[in-house]
Amino acid sequence: MSTGIVTNPEVLAAIDALQLRYIGALDDKDMSGWLATFSTQADAAYFLTTAQNVDENLPLGLIHDDNHARLQDRVTFVTKVWAGTYQDYQTRHFVQRITSVEVGDGEYEVKSNFSMLYTPSDTGRAEVFTAGVYLDRVLVGAHGAACFKSKKVINDTPVLARYLVYPI
Repeated sequence: MSTGIVTNPEVLAAIDALQLRYIGALDDKDMSGWLATFSTQADAAYFLTTAQNVDENLPLGLIHDDNHARLQDRVTFVTKVWAGTYQDYQTRHFVQRITSVEVGDGEYEVKSNFSMLYTPSDTGRAEVFTAGVYLDRVLVGAHGAACFKSKKVINDTPVLARYLVYPI
């Protein structure tokens, strides 16, 4: 049940600060920092899918980390299991919050547009990796601390510019 569009500047600032921590951690390749943007609750989740899958109501995804343990596994895979096995690339994320709606008890539905550039280490030339929408469930505590309960990334296109190592 929606209780309304968020106008409280402190809540909006907490939501925006969370999003900046999220993209900052990814652009710095700080997977522990990325994980720290999520709630430690067991049901914290990260999903990556495509607009086509959403439009066709297909439950398919490129990443389906549906609990906190899988988020932790994602960090381990990127930092330890896959380390040194792929050609690295630098990312740069750009995000614009579109809507924030309070759904009750310090929880908010947040929609943001995003684009992500990448620069492969071999070419040094920045290119578009993907663009799309973040659909987030954000928890904001009494003292203004915010974390993601869930983040659903919906890519506009079904094909990415290259292989996926880091979350988007």
